[in-house]
Amino acid sequence: MKFFIDTANLNDIAEAQALGVLDGVTTNPSLMAKEGITGAENILAHYQKICDLVEGDVSAEVISTDFEGMVKEGEALAALHPQIVVKLPLIADGIKACKYFSDKGIRTNVTLVFSVGQALLAAKAGATYVSPFIGRLDDISTDGLNLISEIRLIYDNYGFETEILAASVRHTMHIIDCAKLGSDVMTGPLSAIKGLLRHPLTDSGLAKFLEDYKKGNQ
Repeated sequence: MKFFIDTANLNDIAEAQALGVLDGVTTNPSLMAKEGITGAENILAHYQKICDLVEGDVSAEVISTDFEGMVKEGEALAALHPQIVVKLPLIADGIKACKYFSDKGIRTNVTLVFSVGQALLAAKAGATYVSPFIGRLDDISTDGLNLISEIRLIYDNYGFETEILAASVRHTMHIIDCAKLGSDVMTGPLSAIKGLLRHPLTDSGLAKFLEDYKKGNQ
């Protein structure tokens, strides 16, 4: 499973990259605003900085909600850097734009997916990635992980090449569960990724090794 980090924070991206396990980055307008990045020129410049930090795919989201606007924005984003993947909302014009970009060889990430039917449409339109938001489904007492399972089944039934990118990952167990279900990618915060490192027996075992070493070299 690929590990993407869901942020616009350059320090978090650099730290995840330094771990040696980062495969890409996802962002959105909310994450950009959280870092105080506003205005089209500043946002484009920030995407460039992210691409300079990582080697993998960087999802860059359009803000238009009409087909023509998505095409104009998406083409500008794709031209910015070879690592850019154009991120489109799953609405009717988003699906139309996905098909347009797919026919032109421009990679896409169809986002804000909350049902298996939406994921099926994205795959039919040739999406590179589809992003089901599992955490937001959990927030409304719906099983987000079950959506991953259902999409995996349907994609495998028909050999769709669209990769399942589990989004809105909130914590470490989300990562583990998505891996069990066969998600191709997960995207989440640095804290969830670093959570995979932690186990009390690792901490106590290392402390014991160091204590015994110190005793033996006094």
